Amino acid sequence: MAAYTLATVDAEQILAFRLARSGLVSREAASFAEAAACPASDFSRDAALLALAARREGVTREGYYEATDGGELVVAHIVRGAIHALAPGDLALYGRAMISTDDDELAVQLGRQVQRLAAEKGFAPTDALREVAEATKGALSHGRALGKNELHQELRERVGADLMPWCRGCKNHHVAPMLWRYAGVRAGARLDSKRRYVLGKPGPKPAGTEAVNRFLHFYGPATPADLVEWTGVARPHAKRLWEQAEGNLCEVTVGRRKAWTLNGDLDDLDSPPNAKGVRLIPPGDPYLQKPNRPLLAPEAALRKRLFRPVASPGAVLKDGRLAGLWRVKAKGRKAEITVEKLGRIARRDLEEEACRVAELRGASEHLLVLD
Repeated sequence: MAAYTLATVDAEQILAFRLARSGLVSREAASFAEAAACPASDFSRDAALLALAARREGVTREGYYEATDGGELVVAHIVRGAIHALAPGDLALYGRAMISTDDDELAVQLGRQVQRLAAEKGFAPTDALREVAEATKGALSHGRALGKNELHQELRERVGADLMPWCRGCKNHHVAPMLWRYAGVRAGARLDSKRRYVLGKPGPKPAGTEAVNRFLHFYGPATPADLVEWTGVARPHAKRLWEQAEGNLCEVTVGRRKAWTLNGDLDDLDSPPNAKGVRLIPPGDPYLQKPNRPLLAPEAALRKRLFRPVASPGAVLKDGRLAGLWRVKAKGRKAEITVEKLGRIARRDLEEEACRVAELRGASEHLLVLD
């Protein structure tokens, strides 16, 4: 790591820097790919659609679907095995480049269920991933498009029994969730607008160190532990990538701890642009990922409410700072959007954003409720 400290930065600088890098200072993104430069999680309903609409003017559901099917945007499992919308040129970077070739490291990525199966059945995680990836590629060959259940049925016919544990939830045998997700990554699978799996075109795998650079571009200053949480890779894997990239890194002090940023980002970090206006950003938005959480919500009780394991609310940002929590509920053709205020924010500041959310959710009208 860097041998000495070059700068001291505070939470306000970091949040402003990351807000700008995540595309939330303005809606000036010229394309879906530019709006998705920092991959947007699609874990909850319409999350990626709403995240991109917070970064680009004129986003519609129809346009989002056209971009997904037309190649301007890719929706796929990438970091942490989770579904994200991202720029097409980044599929290999955030996908294949993040898969370790070391069995111990890969076992961590694939999770405890695969670790247990590997110990019981005596297979190597790298071999298991290769087998399921080849099966996935075969199932999706010749232009086939398969829903999740259809893909699982194909895998049942193509994958060995040792990789098919019994699932109590669906009362059937299927490949462990993290294994089939990362197998899809390796196979180059993506999702179309109907949420079917198809084969994509990830391109050549870049060096994993480029992912460190990208991560710090969006979430610097940060640490190797932050990289582990965001990517889902094993700690030794993250440490190795970090050390390989350290020639591009500069050490800074954040409070009482050390963190690192890209050498070329010090000026932007020192004087980040000011954000103006209101945004309703969805659960899982790039700006709400783990590196930002203790800075956005310093109080543990608030973090617990905002970042739940399931059914998290979205966040209201005013001038780039957390100003409230929001949820949307469909009532027929009407969208009821409830905002819990955490600071001073007026109804008139929220109306335009609430209308935007309602339209993207397919509602013909909306009701804004302030708690």
